[in-house]
Amino acid sequence: MTAQDYLALLPLIILASGAILLLLSIAVKRHHVFTTIVAFAALTAAFISLFFQGGPAIEISNLLVVDRFSSLFTGMIIFASAIILLLSHPYIETRAEDIEEYYILLLLATVGSITLVSSRHFMTFFLGLELLSTSLYVLLAFFREREHSIEAGIKYLILAAVSSALILFGMALVYATSGTMYFPELGQFIAAGGEDFMSLAGYAFMLGGIGFKLALVPFHMWTPDVYEGAPAPVSALIATVSKAGVFAFLLRFISESNGYSLTSLMLFLGIISAASMLLGNLLALLEKNVKKILAFSSIAHLGYLLVAFLTAGDLANEASAFYLAAYIITITGAFGIVSYLSGLKSDASDLEEYKGLFWRKPWIAAAFTIMLFSLAGLPLTAGFVSKFYVLLAGVDGGLWWLVIILIVGSTIGLFYYLRIIVTMFTRSGEDVKKEELPAASPLQAIVFFTLSALLIFIGVYPSVLIRIVSMIGGAG
Repeated sequence: MTAQDYLALLPLIILASGAILLLLSIAVKRHHVFTTIVAFAALTAAFISLFFQGGPAIEISNLLVVDRFSSLFTGMIIFASAIILLLSHPYIETRAEDIEEYYILLLLATVGSITLVSSRHFMTFFLGLELLSTSLYVLLAFFREREHSIEAGIKYLILAAVSSALILFGMALVYATSGTMYFPELGQFIAAGGEDFMSLAGYAFMLGGIGFKLALVPFHMWTPDVYEGAPAPVSALIATVSKAGVFAFLLRFISESNGYSLTSLMLFLGIISAASMLLGNLLALLEKNVKKILAFSSIAHLGYLLVAFLTAGDLANEASAFYLAAYIITITGAFGIVSYLSGLKSDASDLEEYKGLFWRKPWIAAAFTIMLFSLAGLPLTAGFVSKFYVLLAGVDGGLWWLVIILIVGSTIGLFYYLRIIVTMFTRSGEDVKKEELPAASPLQAIVFFTLSALLIFIGVYPSVLIRIVSMIGGAG
């Protein structure tokens, strides 16, 4: 490996070193504030190191590739992890005794997700996936005394093991027919007409396992229970860091392995996209649990993302990157508000807990309203522009049936987002009797204000983010 290779891998090296440093420091003395500062410094340094990765794509031993595509998605993942870390500090401080391990797991989950983004080989893909998943197993059940925490961890563990088995079996079938685990060589094999029933079955098994990680229908059943049982910041981690890494991998894998030429698989993904958009929104309509509403909403949003993905080409990458950026900012802020409102024994899940929030904490309710407007795709928010971008990609690709379902699904989504907003602004005599919420910490206030301002800024001036995502070009 050359010095340029090490420079390209700097984000991974910094984050892995940060996790090791935290592990050693905890062995000497536990200190929550010190641990938080070191973890945040590692994330900040990793983000800054991305600016030294400019230039042509750098491939490392046919295993990893560092290019503009990977740098952009890596930046998104690190940004999301840093925000979640800041929101986690006040949340977990009073909820557990030995809490420093939380930050090690957060850094390792980020390393796993970044590895997925740069993967160009089945080996590095599976390594990154398992590092991400293993960290999430523990984070989900981190608060063992909670009623649904262990349940959420066990459900995710069992189903994630099944999805990993599907992916491994799919990779074995693809390797058996093509003789390679390197994506560009696999693309040459498919382009030469090498696909047969076994290779198609391999792709299908892999997409099934990836569908679980992205919580796409019909692999979505774990999502509401896991989101409800997990600590609110961990739910945000699953919705952003985990899904961004897996989706970026899917973009690169299908693009470089010539998967777009497999018509039957694209139809399969189209049906999954339509089912996710419709079922995710319809199930959210029936819920009165805010964390479950956000969980079902995430299913629908990944369905929207697949519309852009299926159009192929540079526009698909740009629309997907823009949508993911807006979604990461929005859903991280939404779960941040949930974590702020949560009690010691359980999170603020029931819709009734949000009743009259505007009259008790007006600026918190205003920030949550902006985030819900963005999730609904209303004008003057980043969500509106991102959804328009996906619609544009769908129209450009001629996917009219998916575009129509996207519009119908977005219309359905308006109802449950507005229901939360109306609940927050509803005032009754009981609101006065409710226990006064504690003042938000300066850290929380800064994060909520920054995320809300970003959503409005991107909604009003989207050209800044559009210019950034338009630089990525093709995946690889």
